[in-house]
Amino acid sequence: MAAPGGSSGTSRRLVQYVVVRADLVRTLAWPLGAVITQACHAATAAIHLHYSDPDTQEYLAELDCMHKVVLEAPDEASLSRLSDVLSREGVAHKLWVEQPENMPTCLALKPYPKENVHHLLRKFKLLK
Repeated sequence: MAAPGGSSGTSRRLVQYVVVRADLVRTLAWPLGAVITQACHAATAAIHLHYSDPDTQEYLAELDCMHKVVLEAPDEASLSRLSDVLSREGVAHKLWVEQPENMPTCLALKPYPKENVHHLLRKFKLLK
């Protein structure tokens, strides 16, 4: 019998990537807590939108072993370009747009096996 998510018994590392605009803190002087809130909104929304996806279900089944990687995009333009690339590549994600400002602040992918999406995010550094 195959393991959840279709693997044949080998352990897969499912990762939820979150990409946050670094300029929110560095240039626009947003409080760190407000930026973290944006990332939480995006991650929760991506999970909600793709709740029935087998990878999402497998990811949620191991609550104490969830793996997230938080990366930084330099600015709004780079975040929007990433969202466009992900859409073109068929990668499920949620671009979080803060309201009422209508400002894209971050995005989160649904959980994926790392090897399926890492190449699309390689140019983004870990958020510092």
